[in-house]
Amino acid sequence: MSTLFAKSPKQTVGLPLAGSFALTCLVPASQTLLFLDPRPLVERLGAEFFRQLPARPGVYLMQDAAQVVLYVGKAKSLRQRLSHYRVANPDRMGRRHLQLLRQVVRIELQECADEMAALAREAELLRALKPKFNRAGVWPATPRFLVWRWTGQTLELSITETPALGWQGFGPFGSGVVYLRAALVRLLWYALNPVSGSTTMPHGWLHGRMGTIATLAVNQSGVDLVLLKLFEGDTDGFVAWITERTNSLVHAYDLEMRDADLETVTHFMQAKARRTSPFATPDQSAGATRKEPEVLLPFLGEDWSQS
Repeated sequence: MSTLFAKSPKQTVGLPLAGSFALTCLVPASQTLLFLDPRPLVERLGAEFFRQLPARPGVYLMQDAAQVVLYVGKAKSLRQRLSHYRVANPDRMGRRHLQLLRQVVRIELQECADEMAALAREAELLRALKPKFNRAGVWPATPRFLVWRWTGQTLELSITETPALGWQGFGPFGSGVVYLRAALVRLLWYALNPVSGSTTMPHGWLHGRMGTIATLAVNQSGVDLVLLKLFEGDTDGFVAWITERTNSLVHAYDLEMRDADLETVTHFMQAKARRTSPFATPDQSAGATRKEPEVLLPFLGEDWSQS
């Protein structure tokens, strides 16, 4: 067993590295690197467990000594995802996360055909087991729709539980649709205002405060078609369209925000939005001049409100 020695004028004391060790004096930050971070799961499950993890999509169930499921997660690659749990670094993990790792003594793996299947299985397990360390997806969420409409050259985007007449809708989804709308609004702003960027963006938009209805002045044709194609599943086309129109962004912050929002939209569409289609409610106003797309109904007989 490796041993740490501390020298003194009178004696030399050996302390096993695996044992608890408390410092009674202040230690410079540079010297704390000499002490290894705790690895509770490696100690309990063994290094071989992590070496043999499959690099496949699936879900994992973390259990305590009584085999009670504490946490359920999904992964595109179980090996890559679970490797993040090997080291319990208190500077990089929250208190709740560290509490979880201290209680886990067993991890059950369930491989899935792909990431979509893993997402569906995770949602099923969360609703059935309601693990105490999971927060999202444990209780049924109120179904919400992303809705939008045109008034002249103005685009309005909102979120509602029941789409009203004259609005086009996409859903239903869970609370994640709030982040989708925020990302879309910012991306459209950047595409329509690439020179000014966030310097002229409405107050609060950078932090997701869009209000009940987010309004964009659109002086370019084709935006409605780009949105409709995105909601029909053409994520690559939307990313290419945004990238092409934001090449003139110069501020590093704007570029980082654009890339983060593109990632949000892409992940949302890949994980959830393939399962439903956009639709339109009839616009009975006489002044409506914009042609509405063909009405498309969401899949029937399935509950997607937890997405």
